[in-house]
Amino acid sequence: MDLTINEKRVLASLAEMKSADAAALAEKLSAPTDAVVQWAHLCADRGLAALEKNVAETVVLTEEGKKYAAEGLPERQVLASMQGPTPMGELTKHPLSKIAIGWLRKKNWITIDKGIVTANENVPEGEDEAALRNPIAGTAGCKELVKRGLAEVTETVSWNISLTPAGAEVAAAGLDLREEVGTLSREQILSGEWKSLPLRRYSVDKLPKRIYGGRVHPNQQILDEIRALLFEMGFTEFHGSIVQNAFWNFDSLYQPQDHPAREMQDTFHLAEEIDLPDGWEKIRDIHMTGGDTGSTGWGGEWSPEIARKCVLRTHSTSLSIQHLAKNPNPPVKAFSISRVYRRETIDPTHLPEFEQLEGIVMDKDLTFGHLLGFFKEFFGRMGFESVRFRPGYFPYTEPSVEPEVWVDGLGWVELGGAGVFRKEVTEPWGIDCPVLAWGLGVSRVSMLRMGLKDLRQLYRSDIDWIRASPVRRV
Repeated sequence: MDLTINEKRVLASLAEMKSADAAALAEKLSAPTDAVVQWAHLCADRGLAALEKNVAETVVLTEEGKKYAAEGLPERQVLASMQGPTPMGELTKHPLSKIAIGWLRKKNWITIDKGIVTANENVPEGEDEAALRNPIAGTAGCKELVKRGLAEVTETVSWNISLTPAGAEVAAAGLDLREEVGTLSREQILSGEWKSLPLRRYSVDKLPKRIYGGRVHPNQQILDEIRALLFEMGFTEFHGSIVQNAFWNFDSLYQPQDHPAREMQDTFHLAEEIDLPDGWEKIRDIHMTGGDTGSTGWGGEWSPEIARKCVLRTHSTSLSIQHLAKNPNPPVKAFSISRVYRRETIDPTHLPEFEQLEGIVMDKDLTFGHLLGFFKEFFGRMGFESVRFRPGYFPYTEPSVEPEVWVDGLGWVELGGAGVFRKEVTEPWGIDCPVLAWGLGVSRVSMLRMGLKDLRQLYRSDIDWIRASPVRRV
């Protein structure tokens, strides 16, 4: 039987020790414990050794848990501070009330009636309180502490390695423990010395240990590919803040202030405000009367207070109009790949945050046909051979279109929206030539390119999936 020198060393040591913990065996062999376990597994594959895995769980309190172990859980501290029936308003002044009141109600330690909080009688020590004093893995109290972030469970793995009868027989027959030679020198080959050396044997039947090098995330690879493609097509890139005021996110794009897209089910509203830019009065006039565009506007009132309120950007078109406001003279050919945020119900095709590709092209004599031609060229280079268009509606473009691509097994898939900016959008900034604009969900493009059925896969920390995904060269 051809054994490696390390397998022989393990068998020779076990012949003396019969059975040993991996750490003790590693100490005897002056080798790392994980290496000894690996060698023992090789012996076990040959039936010469047996391994027994033991997993021990240990519970350790976090810093917050240690604090509560000394002072008591928040609900116990708040309960102890109550001096008879207490108004809820008074109870909420306790510094731990935000944590404690929910737990007091959940544990049925208090009764609330018409805003008055009364402590219930006979409130014994809970399992979680007992676990704070003596944390034991597996108990209900410890599980509750772990859920609350007051304790952590650590696992310790140990191995017990023993010699099988077959292994004892091989060891008794004698083992050559001379150090094996894995690399031959020129002199050893020329002199013929290699013939008498204990050469290390190699098996071409066994696969080597797989090594995973660092790599770019598959989704980022596709985003980089899109970016490189647009650079190749002559575009420049622009950027902007995640937080925008409603003026840039909605008003400058001719969305009325009572538009449904501003409601809470679609938009994340923030408490902060950002001042309006110079010339904001033109946007006000556009909304109310149409300004000098020949439009009648939306009519009604327009509030600068509403326009100052901040949101998480719902689309990166808010960045496009700001780029145009800074660069009103043609030609302009620019794009942005930006993350946007919406209050969406999470499912396989919708997320509350995702990447959007925003693009604008401004020049004299541009037509709607140029926009359709761009999409055919762009999607063709992205690997989608069949592209079609259907009419769409957006408050800030006219005409508007929604491009779709054909995906085998799914059919026609809509990837975004596009159109020609209305005069109500461009005129306030002194732009007097056509602007082609589009916003595409590139997260969905990534999902389709990788053959995924669930958009959430792009954002999960699934290291096995990342390693198995093919590398794309930009």
